[in-house]
Amino acid sequence: MTILSDHITITEVAARSGVAPSALRYYESLGLIAAARTTGNQRRYRRSVLRRVAVIKAARAMGVPLSDITSALAGLPDRRDPTPDDWERLSQRWHAELDQRIAVLEKLRDQLSSCIGCGCLSLERCKIFNPDDRVSDEGAGPRLLMGEAADASSPRRATKRGSRETA
Repeated sequence: MTILSDHITITEVAARSGVAPSALRYYESLGLIAAARTTGNQRRYRRSVLRRVAVIKAARAMGVPLSDITSALAGLPDRRDPTPDDWERLSQRWHAELDQRIAVLEKLRDQLSSCIGCGCLSLERCKIFNPDDRVSDEGAGPRLLMGEAADASSPRRATKRGSRETA
């Protein structure tokens, strides 16, 4: 295989993008980026992959899961590198989700003082994640944060330790 001058090594991509080579290999395994191979089986990336990696980094910084990034980038014609117009369309896909995250973070920021000492986020006083102590009998620890508790909006709620009442 002939390597063209517009191809760079994984080390160069890592240095230019600030992404570790292991992450680049992982992105490649997910189909997010692609590399050509030399006769010695070394990876060579088109220089334009730096734009694709920048889009991945920006989306990850916004908290977009890799699975969503993968499906978004797969929608580009011929799996090409994103243009500024493509980035505009891609970022609009995540706009509503980001608004929801911002709202949750603002709520947490504004009510943080009421749960900073809690640690487990299942105390009765936690008005953010567990109003009316709905999951206290589900077990110890951060049940809601770990996704192990029953839905906090459930009509069942604990009124006192050990007793349940149906609303």
